[in-house]
Amino acid sequence: MTQVDEAAPRLGRKRDPSRDTDILDATLEVLAETGYEGMTIDMVAARAKAGKATVYRRWTSKADLVIDAVACMKAGVDLNALPDTGTLRGDLVAMIKAPAVHDAQRKARIMGGLISLINDEPGLAEAAQQAVVLPRVAANRILFQRAIDRGEVPADIDVDLLSLVSVSMVSYRTLMLREPVDRAFLLSIIDGVILPAVRGCAGA
Repeated sequence: MTQVDEAAPRLGRKRDPSRDTDILDATLEVLAETGYEGMTIDMVAARAKAGKATVYRRWTSKADLVIDAVACMKAGVDLNALPDTGTLRGDLVAMIKAPAVHDAQRKARIMGGLISLINDEPGLAEAAQQAVVLPRVAANRILFQRAIDRGEVPADIDVDLLSLVSVSMVSYRTLMLREPVDRAFLLSIIDGVILPAVRGCAGA
């Protein structure tokens, strides 16, 4: 009979990486609905169909969980598959797709619920910028640079500033005015703000 070594460690249940994704997705869903102050670990666990202890084994605090969830938000913009219609307006209009608009509104609602926490958590501010702001700004920069390269707009336009216009106005409309972002609104930004600004630069 083989003697069992009582000192040998017992193997616990292996951590399931897929549960991390479920919990992070659930966190973003709850954040979009309730904001950070209204969110509880119990709500996230219920949405992810996970035990509260399962969440706490992975994240020791609500703030840590939220920071990871925001950091893992998908960019929503494929910089290698941007539209190329031959005109700046055509490219900007082609970026208006229902899934992209819905994603932008959802992210804006999430960030709206995190304003108070952002002031206390520098890591969250950086994660939010990387996940929400920079991908769309990077896409806009590419579209403006294309227009410059083909001689459609002046080379001295303020690309950095113009790239922030639509992102900023969508955030303001969603967070401050609490109004929906639809195709008509986005077209009004293109035709009423961005293109006149570019033409103004050309006139100057």
